[in-house]
Amino acid sequence: MPDHNLPAPVLATPPEAPWPPDQLTRVPYWVFQRPDVAALEQTRVFRGDTWNYLCLEAEIAEPGDYRATTLGGVPILAVRDHDGEIYAFENRCVHRGALIALEDFGKTREFTCVYHAWSYDLQGNLKGVAFKDGINGQGGMPDCFRMSDHSPRKLRTAVVHGLVFASASDTVPPIEEFLGEEILDRIERVLGGRQLEVIGRFTQELPNNWKLYVENVRDSYHASLLHLFFTTFELNKLNMKGGLIVSGSGGNHVSYSAIDREAEAKAKAASSEYAAQNIRSESEYRLKDPSVLEGQDEFGDGVTLQILSVFPGFVLQQIQNAIAVRQVVPRGVDRTDLHWTYLGFKDDTPELRLMRLKQGNLVGPAGYVSMEDGCVGGFVQRGVVGASDRHAVLEMGGSDAKSTRTRATEASVRGFWKAYRGHMGL
Repeated sequence: MPDHNLPAPVLATPPEAPWPPDQLTRVPYWVFQRPDVAALEQTRVFRGDTWNYLCLEAEIAEPGDYRATTLGGVPILAVRDHDGEIYAFENRCVHRGALIALEDFGKTREFTCVYHAWSYDLQGNLKGVAFKDGINGQGGMPDCFRMSDHSPRKLRTAVVHGLVFASASDTVPPIEEFLGEEILDRIERVLGGRQLEVIGRFTQELPNNWKLYVENVRDSYHASLLHLFFTTFELNKLNMKGGLIVSGSGGNHVSYSAIDREAEAKAKAASSEYAAQNIRSESEYRLKDPSVLEGQDEFGDGVTLQILSVFPGFVLQQIQNAIAVRQVVPRGVDRTDLHWTYLGFKDDTPELRLMRLKQGNLVGPAGYVSMEDGCVGGFVQRGVVGASDRHAVLEMGGSDAKSTRTRATEASVRGFWKAYRGHMGL
């Protein structure tokens, strides 16, 4: 769908700090600061050869159901037509550019622009132009005007275990190839063969560049250091059984940890490793209601935490029994919207559904676990002001972007930058 006849944007001026070719252990801070970089991302990343998450299939389950969403910064409509297929197209009237749909969700037989009443079918085709033939033989559109020549730009769509993705590219590989077998398996582990239900949603505003949040999602190194709740209640420590999966492109990843019953006895001794390094692993805090952590092993593998991301801005989380998807939406160089959707399943028992709702308090802007993630990106955004000639250092665990059995590494963060540089041509 990109207009290949138009020249691609280029950086207005050379970067302040050079980015050596194939370098993954150094990231220049100007990449979080420059408006021309942000503009280039919209073309080469979000509207380039990538698959972007739009919504849940369950949110547009019936013919006429639609969801207003975004692809990068572009407003998009995802719609279920009467043929049962899902279509996606720009939420933009071809007449004067107004939004076609103003609500986030809805059900309709057709879309009509509120500005001049141009109308569209559920596949985004222009079907009606108000006063197209004028009035009393005067005015109206010229004889050469053909409605079939005018429609909002359309996207390719794909559904993966109830997740709706779209691409603006005609050359992006099929989504199964884009994701890779290991990532597909990990999505299936959580969502496969189950009927999704939305049990909550909200949008969180972040005071930082979108890439800082994506880095944070992939950063298994920070989890037990920044998040006091994790270590206090032993939900996640780096010495737990687990590891990282990084796709060949680097763009997609999974971080996971599991309860190792045989090693539980050693876990308390391991906490001394944190204490010896003056890391916050012990505190006086206790839960008044410990039942919030009494999760069920619903997947039968002992994994209590799985964080999965798909390049550029999709996250699927399982923290205990709290399951959610996150959509990362850039709103400016230093502003990001983070859309959270909490999930349950139609076959949940009342006890499991209550557990999901309780454990939903682990995440979000005031979540026991992820509260700190909402502000630490802002700390970085503010900290790098005046440092556009400097680089971040990403050497934990080596210099590559490969899967590993340890989470004391920045391999999946380096993987993001590997994919990013490939798409951006930087």
